[in-house]
Amino acid sequence: MRRRSWTEITIEILEATLTPLNKMRIMYKANLNFERFNKYFYDLLRKGLIEEMHGSDRLLYKTTERGRILLEVLRKAQELSSPEEP
Repeated sequence: MRRRSWTEITIEILEATLTPLNKMRIMYKANLNFERFNKYFYDLLRKGLIEEMHGSDRLLYKTTERGRILLEVLRKAQELSSPEEP
């Protein structure tokens, strides 16, 4: 099994947070262990790519407009760098 790149993991977290979710659900959707998840999650939060929201009984997180723009750029870059299929 190959290791996923920063780009792949970032895309998965930003896609997961297009709808507000709690940290545990984001971690499961991105298929990351706790330590790796926290590394990426707090980096995205600090850079303003995801934001904290207050749900009825817990904190939820969602992709910001800036995060959506980055997601679009990363998807396009991934698409362009993928090998052509015959």
